Amino acid sequence: MMIFSPASLSGNFFARLPWAAPPYRSAPRLRDRRSVMRLALYARVSTQRQAQADGVAQQLERLQAHAQAQGWTVTAENIFRDDGYSGASLKRPGLERLRDRAALCALDRVLITAPDRLARQYVHQVLLLEELTTTGCQVEFLDRPMTRDPHDQLLLQIRGAVAEYERSLIAERMRRGRLHKLQSGVLLPWTRPPYGFRLDPERPRDPAGVHQDEAEAAVVAMLFALYADEHDSLFGLTNKLRCDAITPPHAGRRWNVTTVRHILTNPVYTGQIYAGRIQESCGPGTSRRIRPREEWIAVAPVAAVVTQEQFDRVQDRLAQNRQFARRNNTAHPYLLRALVSCGVCGLSCTGRCASPGYCYYQCRDKLSALHSHRDTICPARLIPAAQLDAMVWADLCQMLTHPETIRLALERAHGGHWLPQELQARRNTLRHGQASLQRQVERLTEAYLAGVMDLAEYQRRRRDLEQREQALAGQERQLEAQADRQAEIVRLGLNVEQFCQRVSQGLEQASWEQKRQLIEWLIARVVVTNGEVEIRYVIPTSPTGEADRFCHLRSHHRAAVPRYQGPALRHGDGCHAGELAVSMNFGPLVLTNSGPPSGV
Repeated sequence: MMIFSPASLSGNFFARLPWAAPPYRSAPRLRDRRSVMRLALYARVSTQRQAQADGVAQQLERLQAHAQAQGWTVTAENIFRDDGYSGASLKRPGLERLRDRAALCALDRVLITAPDRLARQYVHQVLLLEELTTTGCQVEFLDRPMTRDPHDQLLLQIRGAVAEYERSLIAERMRRGRLHKLQSGVLLPWTRPPYGFRLDPERPRDPAGVHQDEAEAAVVAMLFALYADEHDSLFGLTNKLRCDAITPPHAGRRWNVTTVRHILTNPVYTGQIYAGRIQESCGPGTSRRIRPREEWIAVAPVAAVVTQEQFDRVQDRLAQNRQFARRNNTAHPYLLRALVSCGVCGLSCTGRCASPGYCYYQCRDKLSALHSHRDTICPARLIPAAQLDAMVWADLCQMLTHPETIRLALERAHGGHWLPQELQARRNTLRHGQASLQRQVERLTEAYLAGVMDLAEYQRRRRDLEQREQALAGQERQLEAQADRQAEIVRLGLNVEQFCQRVSQGLEQASWEQKRQLIEWLIARVVVTNGEVEIRYVIPTSPTGEADRFCHLRSHHRAAVPRYQGPALRHGDGCHAGELAVSMNFGPLVLTNSGPPSGV
């Protein structure tokens, strides 16, 4: 029996889309809206130096003073702050919590000191303002109050463009200034020295203050000698360091193979500090890499720990070992190689062949502490490779030949299927309510003009009616957004069905290589937890999404997946544009062991 389960995500992609809106909810009672203003405060500074100078505290004091002057109260849970986060990025913890809070229709107004505190780029400002106002939340800036007047909107655009230009100009000046200092040899490329070196505490970024730590330099020399001359392995060197109780580079951590490899590949031990040696990752699916030697920047010389000839021999041996690494061994055809994870401990699983004909996926936590970096051993059992491969391939074929399952799961997971009559009925109800309020306003005005009530009473009642009108207008916007979302879901479902029809041709005659390629494209992760199998698919929803490779290793598979009855899909976090991620859970997988015991 199939049980669909939603995949665990750190964010909600649909809540970020312009056509997304919170689920339909009835308007709060008039008495509650009149008595409580659900107010939120947001403050941000860009650097840690500004954060240490209490820049955020000063912004919050201004915001709270303005709220008190207006007679508003704000709770501690509605105060959002980002200390030391750039305004050029939307990945800020305080901003994320504010957006999630607004998506639940839990806020009526957000106070911010200036537009550049919300975002530096004009595009981001417009995106955030539209997202917040769609949920019925008003955004107010203290320094530059904005209205819907075209002149104010134009001024907002100009200020956003100026703020974006100012940040780009500052970043470019800092980059060129840092590059000039590196080329001049007056600035170190790192703030934490490599193992075996120390910095002058009074001049932590001055290359002239770098000196050797004799004890650690002796350890580095020993590692190079053992690896180059004695032909010890990286695991052997790591185990020796642990057995000799040598203090690791970072206190509170342990020696591991990655740390030893970084030491053996760092050219600073040959007597020269280099900058610009590492090319950082450029986006999802990419990793760090070593730049060509001619692109390195020679900063300053230091005392050498090993000779250049010994360093070159170590690099040659490392390159040779990479060619014979276990990850490059394709002697045993594992269909789900590098895609299986253990749901008990969260680590990845590797292939293991106990004897001819008996292959398993084994959790990495069952290996020694040098491999798993953990002191405990995972209690999960070994996973029969042939049985898991067959189950995953059968389910993949079933999904591709019956794409209506994906479409139905998409509709149920995001608001359900609405009939046109139901949508029209809700629209008519809201319009009747708005018309009724408009008639009440007209009758109230006529009563005031006839002298039935005084000005104060008229203003109070008029304010109540306007608040009710705003509430109905907000509900109408949410209803229209939900209708747009349903139309988008229908479009996504059609694209998914078309893709499945093209890919499903020739599944029965597919070779092992073709099966492996299709699995790499459409499966993000297979998580096995005590015999239960969860398959996480990534399905393209547009022709642009088909151009990328869909399967990339992700870290969020470690998070627990909430269980409930019914299908669900996830769209966004960890996926590329034009892709839809599907998570499916299956019942217990009977783990049989028909071979020798081998510790299963």
